Amino acid sequence: MPPTRMLQFWQREQLQTKDTYPMCSSHPRMTYTKSQVVDNRVLAEQIHELIVFWKGPEPQAGQFFMLKAERSGVLLGRPISLFWWEPQAFAETALFQGKLSFLIAARGRGSRELCELQKGDTIELIGPLGTAWPEPEGSPSSAQAAKAAASPPRIALVGGGVGLAPLICLARTLPPRSYDLYAGFRSEVYGLEGIDPQKLVIATEDGSHGERGRIPAFFNPAPYHRVYTCGPEPMLELVSRACQQAGVPCYVSMERRMACGVGACLGCTIPTRSGNKRCCVEGPIFDSRELFYE
Repeated sequence: MPPTRMLQFWQREQLQTKDTYPMCSSHPRMTYTKSQVVDNRVLAEQIHELIVFWKGPEPQAGQFFMLKAERSGVLLGRPISLFWWEPQAFAETALFQGKLSFLIAARGRGSRELCELQKGDTIELIGPLGTAWPEPEGSPSSAQAAKAAASPPRIALVGGGVGLAPLICLARTLPPRSYDLYAGFRSEVYGLEGIDPQKLVIATEDGSHGERGRIPAFFNPAPYHRVYTCGPEPMLELVSRACQQAGVPCYVSMERRMACGVGACLGCTIPTRSGNKRCCVEGPIFDSRELFYE
């Protein structure tokens, strides 16, 4: 039996007795499940926020899921970073139960199918996958956070387009006004609800909102102790090299086409200073010094 047919058969058999189940030793917290769409919001032209119900391992900011409509014309799911999650309850099994949100751009057939899903439709999920953002060093307690809010933030989040999703997810876990956010868009601004940065810098390529241009032109890493970034690769390289010149640690979330999402197919392998790495397992979060070097 071909590998893809065998996997589909195994999934179908397992679904007869379980709602969710672990799939792979390289991702011990990963689960395959079928779930329902809670909502599908249009945020901008060809940009959707897809909200689904999830019961499984609790995700972390920076991780992603493989998503596919149940009735799909594509074989493989699409890797989509977590935008936010909202817990509803924790069962006795310690499984997370609640809502997951994803920011999706309708670019190809698979992503367009996801953007066309309606409330109540069935969706297939595999996750949570990949690495999470490293926790900021010296993360303050709630008492320290209030005091830190009066001083300049030492953390910068720099993102472009739907690449903002894992950064917004991280921002929702940080104390209010403990970070600055630099957000770049082509034209329409979206996805910035539910966050409280001390400074928000917006840049659009057409100048319709905020500064005119691309966000790296308005970012100076010198005041910060740590930078997190995600977006188009040319932007990541500009931000990473600026951070390296300033001696500021920078972590990037890489975007790659993926087939399996679990490290088996090696389709998302990227070269790093220490050898080839699988973006879906060793990433998508990397130290920028591993990726952008002379």
